[in-house]
Formats: sequence, structure tokens, C-alpha cells
Amino acid sequence: MKIITNSKRLFVFLFLMSNILFAQEKLVSGVVTDQKQLPIPGVNVVIKGSNSGVVTDMDGNYAIQAKPSDTIVFSFIGMKTVNRLVGDSEVMDIQMAEDSNLLADVVVMAYGSQSKRKVTGALENVNMEELDEIPVPQLTQKLQGKLSGVQILQNTGTPGGGMSVRIRGQASISAGSEPLYVVDGFPITGDISNLNPAEIEDITILKDASATSLYGSRAANGVVLVTTKRSRGKSKLSFSAYYGSQQIPEKGRPDMLNATEYAQFRKEIYEANGQEVPEVYQNPEMYGEGTDWFDLITRNAPIQNYTLSYSGGEDLRTSIVAGFFKQDGVLLNSNFKRFSLRANTDYDVNDRIKVGLNIAPTYSVRNSPQTDGVWYNTNGIIQGALLTNPISSHINPDGSIPYGAPGWNTDLVGVAQMPNWYHQVQAVKNTNKNIGFISNAFLEAEVFPNLTYKFMTGVDMGSSVADSFNPSTAGGVFNPGNPDDPSRISGSHSNTFGYSWLIENTLVYENSFGDHDVEILGGYTTQKARGENGSFTGTGFPDNRVKTLGAATTITGGTSIEEWSLASVLGRVNYSYKDKYLLTGSFRSDGSSKFGRDNRWGNFPSISAGWIVSEENFMDNLDEISFLKLRASYGVTGNNNIGNYTQYSSVVSTNYALYDQLYNGKSLDGLENTELGWERTTQKDLGVDLALFDNRIQFTYDYYYKKTNDLLYTVEIPISSGFYNYATNIGDFKFWGHEFNLTAKVFDGEDFKWDTNFNITFNENEVIKLGTDNSPIRGEYTITEVGAAIGQLYGLQADGIFQNEEELAAGPTHNGAAVGSIRFVDQNGDGVVTNDQRDYTYLGDTNPDFNYGFTNTFKYKNFDLSVVAQGAVNNKIVNVVERFTGNLDGPFNVNRGVLNRWRSEENPGAGRYGTVAAGTTGPERDWFHSKLVYDATYLTIKNITLGYNVPVDAQDFLKNLRVYASVQQPFVFTDYPGANPEVSNAGGLGAGADRTTYPIPRTFTVGLNLTL
Repeated sequence: MKIITNSKRLFVFLFLMSNILFAQEKLVSGVVTDQKQLPIPGVNVVIKGSNSGVVTDMDGNYAIQAKPSDTIVFSFIGMKTVNRLVGDSEVMDIQMAEDSNLLADVVVMAYGSQSKRKVTGALENVNMEELDEIPVPQLTQKLQGKLSGVQILQNTGTPGGGMSVRIRGQASISAGSEPLYVVDGFPITGDISNLNPAEIEDITILKDASATSLYGSRAANGVVLVTTKRSRGKSKLSFSAYYGSQQIPEKGRPDMLNATEYAQFRKEIYEANGQEVPEVYQNPEMYGEGTDWFDLITRNAPIQNYTLSYSGGEDLRTSIVAGFFKQDGVLLNSNFKRFSLRANTDYDVNDRIKVGLNIAPTYSVRNSPQTDGVWYNTNGIIQGALLTNPISSHINPDGSIPYGAPGWNTDLVGVAQMPNWYHQVQAVKNTNKNIGFISNAFLEAEVFPNLTYKFMTGVDMGSSVADSFNPSTAGGVFNPGNPDDPSRISGSHSNTFGYSWLIENTLVYENSFGDHDVEILGGYTTQKARGENGSFTGTGFPDNRVKTLGAATTITGGTSIEEWSLASVLGRVNYSYKDKYLLTGSFRSDGSSKFGRDNRWGNFPSISAGWIVSEENFMDNLDEISFLKLRASYGVTGNNNIGNYTQYSSVVSTNYALYDQLYNGKSLDGLENTELGWERTTQKDLGVDLALFDNRIQFTYDYYYKKTNDLLYTVEIPISSGFYNYATNIGDFKFWGHEFNLTAKVFDGEDFKWDTNFNITFNENEVIKLGTDNSPIRGEYTITEVGAAIGQLYGLQADGIFQNEEELAAGPTHNGAAVGSIRFVDQNGDGVVTNDQRDYTYLGDTNPDFNYGFTNTFKYKNFDLSVVAQGAVNNKIVNVVERFTGNLDGPFNVNRGVLNRWRSEENPGAGRYGTVAAGTTGPERDWFHSKLVYDATYLTIKNITLGYNVPVDAQDFLKNLRVYASVQQPFVFTDYPGANPEVSNAGGLGAGADRTTYPIPRTFTVGLNLTL
């Protein structure tokens, strides 16, 4: 009995001791999410200083035994490690942030990926999660203002229209300047304007030769690598939508005369020339405001977008993104619709073999009348509407629609006859339907330890059908519509089908030997493309009712087929010693059908090196420096965008007269060039990557110098050869520049965060050699010549207005000069100004001194705000439409600046416009001079987005809900009087000319993103 009692006492003692020792241990549980409140599976949850730990489940949940004095460590690849003291907490929810540590990032490279720490080339990488909140239809719109060395311009606001992308400046005159786009390893044959941005996971811009040389003959203009979304293993269903309204801001609206002002202008023309004023202009006030033709053909228009996506699976992983986008244009009868679908699937056959399949069909429909361009070349609706007199109305008093302006019942003396643009813009049919399909499949197998073989094949297909119909009621400038004249009716139809296929075989060997790390890549790739086109036009329609070519009595047209092929071998070696001395060498050899038979193959090598200085012992005491790397590279790339048959002499039909008879035959239409090859660009790059204060500040600098040799150019040849010119490789350019990129976490608190990015780029270029004798190349407004930059504006230098007879007599004068007319500088000093190179001079550089962009992102608790801006400084633009809206003869409506023109020596006006006296206005209108040139320096706030992450902790089925409001293009700060300071319709010789393009709207949107 006593023993039992003692045992009880012992048990009680042990029980009490265990409570003393373990009473504080308890179950701590919670959920781990990312910054978007999405659960993170697979997070390691460990008691610090012990082996006790668990892993979060698929929904991010965890539960672990811990004491109040314990610290729990949460760690996951790609996320910042979180340490939390348990204390009194039993429920501990953790939000993990992405680790922006420069040393840990992995970036997509040519034919693979690499730790950003070890990158020795110049590149820019953007994670699309950072841009998901910007509601725009174009992927390139999301990138504006965010990349150093990359200029992205929105030349037009046409619904569904693409953007202009330039990497490190203009690289060619005749062989194109757009970069090569590679989608999931597939070099596509066009651009990415039809790609749904919601499908994209990652963008890498390759800039220097070290980064681009593995794409060889197509890489001189840089390479854009697009990686689409793939499943990461956790199931996720997401839906996003936005709806908005587009409107043309006041900055985009031309300031033209109203009806009273125009009638007064016409009256003053007659008075200035001593002529009797016609009755219709004797009382200008009777017309009031009149018709604003630009306002009539424009509108506020809706825009909407919907995306549904799913990802999930473990061994078999699938990511599906379906999207619908619709944009009605701010011009009547213009719109764009896009249906898109992407399904990316990966399957792990076993530990050594993986296969994948990507399928991405798209269908789009665009309807857009001919809005852009100069009226006499393109019948552009916008310019035509601006030039139409505001006195005429778009509607008759009885409610019927006139087909001309002035209307049939108005006799406006001296005014150009115009169509009714309100009717014309809606009557003209111009539609384009496109079906696209891009798909690629791969097999990846670990053949031996450290040796991986990858086979990839793919196809990029597209079909386009375009139809246009111009009824007799449409008309054009000087040509009002006429419903009773069917001979005016015309229609066209074209059908284009094209495809390219690709086969790649690569081997990658990776291994480490002590302090040595090596990766060796070798591969063989072939690609072939074919395009088929049929285009037909019809006339002789009986009336306007049937709009297909079947109703035409005369149909003309033809078909064409073009093909090209490319075969390549490639290799790369990445080597690092002690993880701080880096070396990369790469090589590609391309054989192309585009070039002469004696110059089919080209070799494109590169080499680069890096030194991670921050790993050296002498840096140990510099705690402020988290990372410092120096880079240098050299390499050669090419440009093969010259057409598919330029090297051949073509055969054309020719008529011969023999013995008074005409015979049909064939003849050569040019000379064959068996040595025609690609443009070659050699490039050097020096770079610095720096991170400070535990990576809160990151800075990148690059200096580049590149030289383009063997410029693809058409040279003149002696007429004795029987021809005028032929294509060859003659010409050299050089380009150089500085690129700066600064990213900083200004504040990084629990509740408030502020991240900022600023980048600035200085690009320069110079022509070294042109043709056989360095003869300059002339564009409509530009000149490109040795010793100067590409595309310099070139014309007459205006020198004010002749104020009196004394100034006129003192000269120099030009044909038609008079008191009150424009005065020009006599460049060659011969006393006479002529409209040619004798008195032409440089009027400005179409290339900006520098481009810049900055982004600020603020987060306060559940709120977030982002502001994106982009600008350029000191590039010049020709405002071409002012040649006509400043026409002092009076047949067109004019801009409001004409009201402040020269009237007399006592009333000289603002000095921009001269007299309206007959016979003196031609040179001011028709000769290209400096008064048409403007500084296009600008700063545009591209996007402002305010969002709120709705707390959804209590809703198990709803993982994330974000609502936001956004405005695109809210502010444009510029002195340029045109609508769009970014406009430049073409590169090279056509740069810097604003020929009037579709207005860029300001867009207000509201949207939501939710995840189940």
C-alpha cells in the first residue's frame, strides 16, 4: 500500500514537471500567401535552431507545435525569408514578398535560362506580374517607359494597331529596324501586336551582341523573348475584366476656324487683293459656329476586355488562358475585336523525360476606314475633314444627308469641293479578318547525368482576308460624292495565307568541378516560311447596294507566292570560376535563301566576360555594397530583312516593235547579285550592375558602340548596262550610347511601401559610308549623308517675313517674293534663294537627345497606386498638315494661328504666317522650310492605376479579389502643336514626319481581378 502511494506521488511529480517543462508548447497554425494574397504551397515552416518543421499544403495552410519563445522561419525559393516570434499567437498568417535580390533571379536567355547573377550580356527583364494591373490591349504598351535602351512609340491610336519598338536606336535604312520576336523559343515572322498580354509571364529584351548572337542573321535590331504562362503545380482559376471609355483629349483636337471666322478669313482675302467681296462672305456673323467636321467624325467609344485562366496539375500540368477584347474606335466606323486562347501543357514522363505542347489560336476582326496620311496620297479622312470649310452642314434642312460639302444649295465662292465626311467615314467599308495559330511542342530528356537533349518543333500560321468598298457617295478632296455616277464605285478583295515551321535540336551539358562551373550548348535549327497572296480590284458596279466583287463588270488582280528558308548551327559556353569570374562565348552560322548563291552563309560570334567584384575579400568591409558586377562583351549580328528575291534579276513582260508589228516577249528587269549578303553589326558593350543597402537600391549602366557594315542599299549603275540600279552591300553606320537604370525601394514598411524606377538612354549615330561615292540619300523631308546622323531634316531656313519694300529690295529674294511674304536664308550667298540643295540646310535631328521613363508604385495596406511616365527630349518633327491648314489661298479651312498673320508693317502678326496677297503664298505652302519643323520634346503620363485588394480571409472559395480604376494617357506635356509628339510614320528616311494619324485616346477604365 505504501509502495502504491509512493508511485502515485512519483506520477504526480512527473506530471507536474512535464507541465512545467512543456506547458508553454502549443499548436500554431495559419496560411502563407504571396503579395496578391494567393496561397503558396510547399513553403518550409521550421522552428529556428531545431529540426522540427512542416511544409504548407496546396492551400498554403500549415500547423506546427511551438513555444512562445520559439521563432518560426518561413522560407520558399523566390521569396524573402520571414522570421516570426511565436509569443501569444496561435494563429499566424504570413504574407511573403518576392525576393528582388539581384543574385537570386533567373532570367530567360537565348536557348535557355541563367541566373541573373552570372549574366555577362546586356538585357532587360520584366516579370509580367508587375504589369498585370495596367489595362491595355498591347503587350508593348505595358512596357512603355520601363526599359532603358528600348524606345517604344505609339504612332497611332487605331484600334488594334501595333507599336514601334526600337532597341538601341535605328539600325538600318532599307532592311527594317524592328527587333526579332521569339515566343516560347519560336522566332515568329511578324510582331506580337495580336498577342493577348494576359498570356505572358515574362519578357526579356536582349540588347548587346553577347545576348543576341545566337539568333545570328536576324538579331542586329535586338531580340524580344516572350515566355507565356505555364502551370507551377498549384490549381488556380482566375478571372479578370475591365470596361472603359475612350475620348480624344483637347490636346489631340485640331484648333481650326469656326464658320464665322472662316467667312471673315475669306472676306479679308478678297479685300487684301482689291477684289469685290462675294455676297456669301459679306456678313460672316450670320454663319455662327458652323460645322466642326473633326467633332462630327469622332466620338467617345467603349473598350472592354475579359480573361479567364486556369492552371493546375502535378505530373501533368496545364495552363489555359482564354480572352476576349473589343475596342470601338474614337473615329466612326472603326473597331477591333480579338478572340484568343492559349493552352500550355507539360508532362513529366519520369524523372528524366519531360514533354510539352503549346497551342495558341487567335481570331481578330478590324474595321478601319482610311484615316491616316496626306489627303492627296491616301485620301485620308482626318486631313480631309480638317480642310473642309465649316460653313457647310453635314445634314440638309429636311433631314436628308448631302454627299458633298458645300451642300448642293450653297455657293461658296473659291472653296474646295469636298465630300460629306460624316457620311463618307461610315459609307466606306474597309475590314480585315485574321486567323492566327502558333503551336510548338518539345521533348526534353536527360540522356546522361548532366547532359540534356531537347527537341522542339513548331508552326506559326496565319490567314487574312481583307475587303474594301468605296461607294459612289463617298468621294474625296475636290471630289464630292455622287449617287448617280456608278463609275466612281470601286472594291477590292485580298486573301493572304502564310506559315513558317521550325525544327530545333539542342544538347546542353552542365557540371561543376570544384570551383569551376560550366554549361555547354550545341544545336542545329532549320526554319522555313511560305506566303501566298491573291489581290483583286473591281470596277463597273451597277450601284452601291451589292458590295462584293461579284457585282463588278471589270476585275483585275493577281496572285503571288514567296518563300524563304534558314538553316543554322549554334553553340555557347558559359564558364564561371569561384562563382565570381564569368566568361561566355557563343557562335551561330546561318545559311539563308535570301542571299546570293556565293554568299549564303554568315558567321556570328560573340564573347563576353564578367567579374563579380563584391565577392572579393577586399569588399568585405563595404557593407553598403550588396552586389557589384562589371561586364564587357563583343560580338557580331546580322540583318536579313531585304525581301526574299532581291538577289535575283526578275523577268517581266516586254513589248517589241519589229517590222511595224508589236510582239510580246520577256526581258530582265534588273541585275543579279550573287554576292548579296546580310548587313553585319559589330557591337561592344561595357556594363556595371550595382546593388546597395541590402539590394534596396539597384543600378545598371551600359555603354555600347556598334557599327553596321555592308548596308543593304540600292546603288546607281551606268545606264550603259541597260539598267539604272541594283541591290548590293555598300554602306557603313556607327551607333553608340549610354543607358542608365535605377530601381529603389524608397520605403519598405509593413503598411506603406514605395518602389520607384527611373531609366534614361542617350543614343547617337553617324553615317560613315554610303554607296560607291558617298552620295547622300534624300527622303521627302530628310537627308542621310556621311558625317551626320541618319534622317536629318533638310530644307530651307525661314527668316521671318519681308516687312517693307526696303527689306525686299535688300534681298535675297525668291520667285514670288513680295512684301509680306516669307523670307528665306540664302545659304550659298548668290543673292537668290532656290528651292533645292543650293540653299538647303539642316533643320533638325529626328533623333532625340535622350529618352527616359519612370515608374512609381505605392502600397498602403490593401491599397496600391502606380504611375508610369515616358518622355523624350529635343527631337524634331515636321507637322506636314500645316502645309495645308496654313494655306493662305483660302480654298481650305485653316488653323487658328492664321488669324494672327501678317497684314501690314504696322500689323505684322506673330511672324508665323505671311500675307494672303495673290501670287505670294506658294513658297510658304509648297516649299519645305523651318516653320514646319517643331521641337517634339514631351513627357507623357502613360498610366495611373489605383487598386484595392479586398480582404477575403473568410471566404475559402475566393483566394483574391482586386478592384481598380485606371486612366491611360491622362496627361501629355509638350509644346508640339500636333496631336501626338510620339508620331513618326516610318524609320530611317521617313522619320520625323507627322502626316496625321489616328488620334490616341485618353482611356478611363474600371476593372477587377479575382482568383478562386
